[in-house]
Amino acid sequence: MDNKEISKAVINRLPRYYRYLGLLMDQGIERISSGELSRQMNVTASQIRQDLNHFGGFGQQGYGYNVRYLYTEIGKILGLDQTHNMIIIGAGRLGQALANYVRFEKRGFLVTALFDRDPEAHGSRTERGTVIHPLSELGSYLDENRVDIAALTIPTEAALEVTPILTGHGVRGIWNFAHTDLEVPDGVAVQSVHLSESLMQLSYKINHQ
Repeated sequence: MDNKEISKAVINRLPRYYRYLGLLMDQGIERISSGELSRQMNVTASQIRQDLNHFGGFGQQGYGYNVRYLYTEIGKILGLDQTHNMIIIGAGRLGQALANYVRFEKRGFLVTALFDRDPEAHGSRTERGTVIHPLSELGSYLDENRVDIAALTIPTEAALEVTPILTGHGVRGIWNFAHTDLEVPDGVAVQSVHLSESLMQLSYKINHQ
């Protein structure tokens, strides 16, 4: 399967399917039809079938979907059957909140280190024991350790400075919380999270209901 054939909208819906299927397993539900799933997720049954058909379908006529099997297969599509080593650049409140979020590790995202310019933070640890390193040691750390993802919880200028270091040392994914769009070489993925834009979208919705 060529991932380029899959639309961004479909990819964006996969984590939501995964989350709902996990909730269904917690409730002890073993199988579910596309119609039943659509009512829970507020997505049409046709949309669900179209989305899943991009990856093989997974359903059986008259039976529906095996919840645990579909959960596992979507996890594989999302790469959650693998372990991803992640570092965080910026050990402020947001960076430390991400480092201490237990569910990341449960999904296979292991926060191995934080980096910050503040000398007072160097050598200290987060609540979960992750060490905070000087930002000046970033390049050498990347040379000595496999890092798949870097989360940027730093201002715009710092994000622009650190991105070439990350991409030049083999980081394949950047989770960007900085208020800027990043230019990266081919083969490096960027997922930007603009919190203020999300809040403005919410503002629009509550004012145009």
